[in-house]
Amino acid sequence: MPEDIDIVAGKALYAETCAACHGANLEGQPDWRSPGEDGRLPAPPHDETGHTWHHGDRLLFDYTKLGGRVVMAAQGMDFDSGMPGFGDQLSDQEIWNILGYIKSTWPERIQDMQAVRTEGETRSREN
Repeated sequence: MPEDIDIVAGKALYAETCAACHGANLEGQPDWRSPGEDGRLPAPPHDETGHTWHHGDRLLFDYTKLGGRVVMAAQGMDFDSGMPGFGDQLSDQEIWNILGYIKSTWPERIQDMQAVRTEGETRSREN
């Protein structure tokens, strides 16, 4: 994640771009672990009760920029998560700002665990 993250801007962008699905308080949609009638999973929470923190920064960035289907296909999975890509609406910096805001709301222990996942993700790309 870049060092020049603007959490205030990220919070505003989250409210404009993400909150409609993921909740104004990062709470996600009801029953987010169970597929809806269309087979898609509802939008998960981005607070510490969800699984966002289980992923490294690069995956979170790519998922936001490219969309769930594209990222999952790159991993060999045919899965439509319902998450659209925002790369044509948001700059890379804006995406990083949103992710920085989301991460800033997590308790320190969750931030630390997610940082370890990011380190592992970075190491696996280098090998």
